[in-house]
Amino acid sequence: MKNKNLTFSGVQPTGNLHLGNYLGALKNFVDLQNKMECIYCVVDLHAITVYQKPSELKENILETTAAFLASGLDENKSIIFNQSSVSGHAELAWILNCICRVGWLNRMTQFKDKAGKDKEKASVGLYIYPNLMAADILLYKATHVPVGEDQKQHLELSRDIAQKFNRDFQVENFFPLPEPIIQKNISRVMSLRDGLKKMSKSEESDFARINLRDSKDLIMQKIKKAKTDSLPIPEKKKDLINRPEALNLLNIYSDLTKKSLDVTLNEFQGKDFSVFKKKLSEALIEIVCPVGEKIEKLMKDKTFLQKVLQKGTENAYKIAEENLKKTREIIGLL
Repeated sequence: MKNKNLTFSGVQPTGNLHLGNYLGALKNFVDLQNKMECIYCVVDLHAITVYQKPSELKENILETTAAFLASGLDENKSIIFNQSSVSGHAELAWILNCICRVGWLNRMTQFKDKAGKDKEKASVGLYIYPNLMAADILLYKATHVPVGEDQKQHLELSRDIAQKFNRDFQVENFFPLPEPIIQKNISRVMSLRDGLKKMSKSEESDFARINLRDSKDLIMQKIKKAKTDSLPIPEKKKDLINRPEALNLLNIYSDLTKKSLDVTLNEFQGKDFSVFKKKLSEALIEIVCPVGEKIEKLMKDKTFLQKVLQKGTENAYKIAEENLKKTREIIGLL
Protein backbone atom coordinates (compact mmCIF):
# COMPACT_ATOMS: atom_id res chain seq x y z
CA MET A 1 0.00 0.00 0.00
CA LYS A 2 3.03 2.30 -0.17
CA ASN A 3 2.81 5.48 -2.23
CA LYS A 4 -0.84 4.88 -3.05
CA ASN A 5 -4.00 6.69 -2.19
CA LEU A 6 -5.35 5.01 0.91
CA THR A 7 -8.72 5.59 2.54
CA PHE A 8 -9.40 4.98 6.23
CA SER A 9 -12.78 5.19 7.92
CA GLY A 10 -14.53 3.70 10.90
CA VAL A 11 -17.98 3.08 12.37
CA GLN A 12 -18.77 2.80 16.07
CA PRO A 13 -20.32 -0.52 17.16
CA THR A 14 -23.18 0.90 19.19
CA GLY A 15 -25.98 -1.20 17.67
CA ASN A 16 -28.99 -0.33 15.53
CA LEU A 17 -27.22 0.85 12.37
CA HIS A 18 -29.76 2.88 10.46
CA LEU A 19 -30.50 4.54 7.13
CA GLY A 20 -28.30 7.52 7.99
CA ASN A 21 -25.31 5.19 8.47
CA TYR A 22 -26.06 3.48 5.16
CA LEU A 23 -26.57 6.56 2.98
CA GLY A 24 -23.97 8.67 4.77
CA ALA A 25 -21.20 6.08 5.11
CA LEU A 26 -21.64 2.44 4.11
CA LYS A 27 -22.84 3.05 0.55
CA ASN A 28 -19.91 5.40 0.02
CA PHE A 29 -17.47 2.86 1.47
CA VAL A 30 -18.50 0.36 -1.21
CA ASP A 31 -17.96 2.90 -3.99
CA LEU A 32 -14.51 3.80 -2.65
CA GLN A 33 -13.24 0.22 -2.43
CA ASN A 34 -13.42 0.05 -6.23
CA LYS A 35 -11.32 3.21 -6.62
CA MET A 36 -8.48 2.92 -4.09
CA GLU A 37 -7.02 0.88 -1.25
CA CYS A 38 -9.37 0.99 1.74
CA ILE A 39 -9.21 0.18 5.44
CA TYR A 40 -12.54 0.03 7.27
CA CYS A 41 -12.51 -0.26 11.02
CA VAL A 42 -15.10 -1.13 13.65
CA VAL A 43 -13.96 1.52 16.14
CA ASP A 44 -14.70 -0.24 19.40
CA LEU A 45 -12.24 1.87 21.42
CA HIS A 46 -14.19 4.97 20.45
CA ALA A 47 -17.40 3.29 21.58
CA ILE A 48 -16.16 2.88 25.17
CA THR A 49 -15.75 6.64 25.72
CA VAL A 50 -19.20 6.10 27.23
CA TYR A 51 -20.10 2.96 29.17
CA GLN A 52 -21.04 -0.09 27.10
CA LYS A 53 -22.40 -3.36 28.47
CA PRO A 54 -19.64 -5.89 27.64
CA SER A 55 -21.98 -8.54 26.21
CA GLU A 56 -23.75 -5.96 24.04
CA LEU A 57 -20.47 -4.48 22.82
CA LYS A 58 -19.24 -7.88 21.60
CA GLU A 59 -22.51 -8.45 19.76
CA ASN A 60 -22.45 -4.94 18.27
CA ILE A 61 -18.90 -5.39 16.95
CA LEU A 62 -20.04 -8.44 15.02
CA GLU A 63 -23.26 -6.76 13.86
CA THR A 64 -21.34 -3.77 12.51
CA THR A 65 -19.01 -6.16 10.68
CA ALA A 66 -22.07 -7.91 9.24
CA ALA A 67 -23.47 -4.54 8.13
CA PHE A 68 -20.19 -3.76 6.33
CA LEU A 69 -20.41 -7.02 4.40
CA ALA A 70 -24.16 -6.87 3.81
CA SER A 71 -23.79 -3.39 2.31
CA GLY A 72 -21.30 -4.71 -0.24
CA LEU A 73 -17.85 -4.39 1.30
CA ASP A 74 -15.55 -7.20 0.17
CA GLU A 75 -13.05 -8.53 2.72
CA ASN A 76 -10.80 -9.52 -0.20
CA LYS A 77 -10.69 -5.93 -1.52
CA SER A 78 -10.73 -3.94 1.72
CA ILE A 79 -9.15 -4.49 5.12
CA ILE A 80 -11.96 -4.94 7.65
CA PHE A 81 -11.06 -5.28 11.33
CA ASN A 82 -11.89 -4.03 14.83
CA GLN A 83 -9.78 -1.23 16.27
CA SER A 84 -8.88 -2.79 19.64
CA SER A 85 -7.31 -5.83 17.95
CA VAL A 86 -4.41 -3.66 16.72
CA SER A 87 -2.71 -2.19 19.80
CA GLY A 88 -0.92 0.38 17.66
CA HIS A 89 -4.04 2.56 17.70
CA ALA A 90 -3.72 3.07 21.45
CA GLU A 91 0.08 3.42 21.34
CA LEU A 92 0.07 6.08 18.61
CA ALA A 93 -2.84 7.85 20.32
CA TRP A 94 -0.64 8.34 23.41
CA ILE A 95 2.22 9.69 21.31
CA LEU A 96 -0.18 12.10 19.60
CA ASN A 97 -1.60 13.13 23.00
CA CYS A 98 1.89 14.48 23.67
CA ILE A 99 1.93 16.35 20.34
CA CYS A 100 -1.58 17.83 20.47
CA ARG A 101 -2.12 21.05 22.44
CA VAL A 102 -4.84 21.45 25.08
CA GLY A 103 -6.09 24.59 23.35
CA TRP A 104 -6.72 22.60 20.17
CA LEU A 105 -8.92 20.12 22.03
CA ASN A 106 -10.76 22.91 23.82
CA ARG A 107 -11.96 24.13 20.44
CA MET A 108 -13.58 20.80 19.56
CA THR A 109 -17.31 21.47 19.49
CA GLN A 110 -18.38 17.82 19.48
CA PHE A 111 -17.05 17.26 23.02
CA LYS A 112 -19.10 20.22 24.21
CA ASP A 113 -22.19 18.83 22.49
CA LYS A 114 -21.77 15.28 23.83
CA ALA A 115 -20.65 16.19 27.33
CA GLY A 116 -23.42 18.74 27.77
CA LYS A 117 -23.55 21.08 30.75
CA ASP A 118 -21.95 18.65 33.19
CA LYS A 119 -18.67 18.20 31.30
CA GLU A 120 -16.71 17.67 34.55
CA LYS A 121 -18.32 14.22 34.76
CA ALA A 122 -17.51 13.25 31.17
CA SER A 123 -14.75 10.70 30.65
CA VAL A 124 -11.24 11.81 29.74
CA GLY A 125 -11.58 9.43 26.80
CA LEU A 126 -14.44 11.48 25.39
CA TYR A 127 -12.30 14.61 25.67
CA ILE A 128 -9.25 13.16 23.89
CA TYR A 129 -11.36 11.13 21.42
CA PRO A 130 -10.14 13.33 18.50
CA ASN A 131 -6.52 12.31 19.18
CA LEU A 132 -7.48 8.63 18.92
CA MET A 133 -9.23 9.43 15.65
CA ALA A 134 -6.02 11.10 14.43
CA ALA A 135 -4.08 7.99 15.46
CA ASP A 136 -6.51 5.76 13.54
CA ILE A 137 -5.80 7.72 10.37
CA LEU A 138 -2.09 8.42 10.74
CA LEU A 139 -1.23 4.88 11.88
CA TYR A 140 -1.82 3.74 8.30
CA LYS A 141 -0.64 6.99 6.70
CA ALA A 142 -4.08 7.31 5.13
CA THR A 143 -4.30 9.94 2.43
CA HIS A 144 -8.10 10.24 2.34
CA VAL A 145 -10.90 10.08 4.91
CA PRO A 146 -14.65 10.15 4.14
CA VAL A 147 -16.17 12.69 6.51
CA GLY A 148 -19.57 14.05 7.35
CA GLU A 149 -20.28 17.55 8.55
CA ASP A 150 -19.78 16.58 12.22
CA GLN A 151 -16.28 15.14 11.67
CA LYS A 152 -14.66 17.88 9.56
CA GLN A 153 -13.22 19.58 12.64
CA HIS A 154 -11.65 16.33 13.86
CA LEU A 155 -10.00 15.70 10.49
CA GLU A 156 -8.61 19.22 10.53
CA LEU A 157 -7.13 18.45 13.95
CA SER A 158 -5.55 15.28 12.52
CA ARG A 159 -3.88 17.43 9.86
CA ASP A 160 -2.63 19.90 12.51
CA ILE A 161 -1.20 17.07 14.62
CA ALA A 162 0.51 15.47 11.60
CA GLN A 163 2.01 18.82 10.62
CA LYS A 164 3.30 19.50 14.13
CA PHE A 165 4.85 16.02 14.41
CA ASN A 166 6.60 16.40 11.06
CA ARG A 167 7.86 19.88 12.01
CA ASP A 168 8.92 19.05 15.61
CA PHE A 169 10.99 16.05 14.54
CA GLN A 170 12.11 17.51 11.20
CA VAL A 171 10.66 14.65 9.16
CA GLU A 172 8.94 16.40 6.29
CA ASN A 173 5.92 14.48 4.97
CA PHE A 174 6.43 11.51 7.34
CA PHE A 175 2.75 11.67 8.17
CA PRO A 176 0.73 12.74 5.11
CA LEU A 177 -1.94 15.37 5.64
CA PRO A 178 -5.18 13.42 5.09
CA GLU A 179 -7.65 14.92 2.64
CA PRO A 180 -11.41 14.82 3.29
CA ILE A 181 -13.69 12.94 0.93
CA ILE A 182 -16.99 14.77 0.98
CA GLN A 183 -19.78 13.10 -0.95
CA LYS A 184 -21.46 15.21 -3.56
CA ASN A 185 -25.22 15.41 -3.80
CA ILE A 186 -25.87 13.78 -0.45
CA SER A 187 -27.88 15.31 2.34
CA ARG A 188 -27.74 14.54 6.01
CA VAL A 189 -30.44 12.04 6.89
CA MET A 190 -32.61 13.61 9.54
CA SER A 191 -35.01 12.20 12.13
CA LEU A 192 -38.43 11.07 10.90
CA ARG A 193 -39.88 12.90 13.90
CA ASP A 194 -37.89 16.14 13.70
CA GLY A 195 -36.39 17.38 10.45
CA LEU A 196 -33.92 19.58 12.35
CA LYS A 197 -32.29 16.66 14.19
CA LYS A 198 -29.90 14.16 12.64
CA MET A 199 -31.23 10.58 12.46
CA SER A 200 -29.67 8.86 15.45
CA LYS A 201 -29.65 5.48 17.14
CA SER A 202 -29.77 7.31 20.49
CA GLU A 203 -33.13 8.96 19.87
CA GLU A 204 -35.73 7.51 22.22
CA SER A 205 -38.43 6.66 19.67
CA ASP A 206 -37.62 3.86 17.25
CA PHE A 207 -40.06 5.54 14.83
CA ALA A 208 -37.55 8.38 14.42
CA ARG A 209 -35.30 6.22 12.23
CA ILE A 210 -35.22 3.41 9.69
CA ASN A 211 -33.00 0.64 11.04
CA LEU A 212 -31.17 -1.57 8.57
CA ARG A 213 -32.79 -4.65 10.13
CA ASP A 214 -36.36 -3.28 9.99
CA SER A 215 -38.94 -5.47 8.28
CA LYS A 216 -40.97 -4.44 5.24
CA ASP A 217 -44.08 -3.87 7.35
CA LEU A 218 -42.22 -1.84 9.96
CA ILE A 219 -40.67 0.42 7.29
CA MET A 220 -44.12 1.08 5.86
CA GLN A 221 -45.47 1.93 9.33
CA LYS A 222 -42.59 4.28 10.10
CA ILE A 223 -42.90 6.19 6.82
CA LYS A 224 -46.68 6.41 7.19
CA LYS A 225 -46.20 8.01 10.62
CA ALA A 226 -43.21 10.16 9.60
CA LYS A 227 -43.81 13.83 10.32
CA THR A 228 -44.65 16.06 7.34
CA ASP A 229 -46.97 19.05 6.92
CA SER A 230 -50.34 19.72 5.32
CA LEU A 231 -49.01 21.47 2.22
CA PRO A 232 -48.58 19.68 -1.12
CA ILE A 233 -45.12 18.99 -2.55
CA PRO A 234 -43.79 22.19 -4.15
CA GLU A 235 -42.19 22.75 -7.53
CA LYS A 236 -39.09 24.64 -6.36
CA LYS A 237 -36.43 23.85 -3.75
CA LYS A 238 -36.72 27.36 -2.31
CA ASP A 239 -40.26 26.51 -1.20
CA LEU A 240 -38.85 23.84 1.16
CA ILE A 241 -36.72 26.27 3.21
CA ASN A 242 -39.12 26.31 6.18
CA ARG A 243 -40.35 22.72 5.73
CA PRO A 244 -37.54 20.58 7.24
CA GLU A 245 -39.55 17.34 7.54
CA ALA A 246 -40.77 17.56 3.95
CA LEU A 247 -37.24 18.32 2.73
CA ASN A 248 -35.84 15.38 4.68
CA LEU A 249 -38.19 12.81 3.14
CA LEU A 250 -37.70 14.19 -0.35
CA ASN A 251 -33.92 14.10 0.10
CA ILE A 252 -34.04 10.49 1.31
CA TYR A 253 -36.06 9.48 -1.75
CA SER A 254 -33.64 11.34 -4.03
CA ASP A 255 -30.61 9.61 -2.47
CA LEU A 256 -32.21 6.17 -2.69
CA THR A 257 -33.25 6.57 -6.31
CA LYS A 258 -30.06 8.42 -7.35
CA LYS A 259 -32.04 11.40 -8.58
CA SER A 260 -31.46 15.09 -7.96
CA LEU A 261 -33.90 16.87 -5.66
CA ASP A 262 -35.03 18.92 -8.67
CA VAL A 263 -36.00 15.75 -10.55
CA THR A 264 -37.85 14.41 -7.49
CA LEU A 265 -39.78 17.67 -7.11
CA ASN A 266 -40.68 17.60 -10.78
CA GLU A 267 -42.00 14.05 -10.35
CA PHE A 268 -44.16 14.77 -7.30
CA GLN A 269 -45.02 18.50 -7.46
CA GLY A 270 -48.57 19.28 -6.41
CA LYS A 271 -49.13 15.81 -4.93
CA ASP A 272 -50.01 15.04 -1.32
CA PHE A 273 -47.48 13.33 0.91
CA SER A 274 -49.71 10.26 1.17
CA VAL A 275 -48.89 9.52 -2.49
CA PHE A 276 -45.19 10.30 -2.06
CA LYS A 277 -44.85 8.22 1.12
CA LYS A 278 -46.01 5.11 -0.72
CA LYS A 279 -43.23 5.58 -3.30
CA LEU A 280 -40.68 6.34 -0.58
CA SER A 281 -41.64 3.15 1.29
CA GLU A 282 -41.19 1.12 -1.90
CA ALA A 283 -37.74 2.62 -2.48
CA LEU A 284 -36.70 1.95 1.12
CA ILE A 285 -37.94 -1.63 1.04
CA GLU A 286 -36.07 -2.29 -2.20
CA ILE A 287 -32.75 -0.99 -0.80
CA VAL A 288 -32.90 -1.62 2.95
CA CYS A 289 -34.60 -5.01 3.24
CA PRO A 290 -31.97 -6.98 1.23
CA VAL A 291 -29.24 -5.45 3.42
CA GLY A 292 -31.16 -6.33 6.58
CA GLU A 293 -31.74 -9.89 5.38
CA LYS A 294 -28.00 -10.31 4.72
CA ILE A 295 -27.19 -8.97 8.18
CA GLU A 296 -29.60 -11.48 9.75
CA LYS A 297 -27.99 -14.32 7.78
CA LEU A 298 -24.43 -13.27 8.65
CA MET A 299 -25.26 -12.92 12.34
CA LYS A 300 -26.13 -16.61 12.36
CA ASP A 301 -22.53 -17.42 11.36
CA LYS A 302 -20.45 -15.55 13.91
CA THR A 303 -17.46 -17.81 13.30
CA PHE A 304 -17.29 -16.45 9.75
CA LEU A 305 -17.52 -12.85 11.00
CA GLN A 306 -14.71 -13.49 13.49
CA LYS A 307 -12.57 -14.94 10.68
CA VAL A 308 -13.15 -11.83 8.57
CA LEU A 309 -12.03 -9.64 11.49
CA GLN A 310 -9.00 -11.86 12.19
CA LYS A 311 -7.88 -11.70 8.57
CA GLY A 312 -8.30 -7.93 8.59
CA THR A 313 -6.41 -7.61 11.88
CA GLU A 314 -3.42 -9.49 10.48
CA ASN A 315 -3.26 -7.25 7.42
CA ALA A 316 -3.80 -4.04 9.40
CA TYR A 317 -1.17 -5.04 11.98
CA LYS A 318 1.55 -5.39 9.32
CA ILE A 319 1.01 -1.84 8.07
CA ALA A 320 0.56 -0.39 11.56
CA GLU A 321 3.68 -2.02 13.03
CA GLU A 322 5.90 -0.90 10.16
CA ASN A 323 4.75 2.71 10.58
CA LEU A 324 4.97 2.54 14.39
CA LYS A 325 8.52 1.18 14.27
CA LYS A 326 9.61 4.21 12.24
CA THR A 327 7.64 6.54 14.55
CA ARG A 328 9.42 5.13 17.64
CA GLU A 329 12.81 5.60 15.96
CA ILE A 330 11.97 9.20 15.02
CA ILE A 331 11.02 10.24 18.56
CA GLY A 332 13.91 8.34 20.21
CA LEU A 333 12.17 5.36 21.80
CA LEU A 334 14.18 2.12 22.02
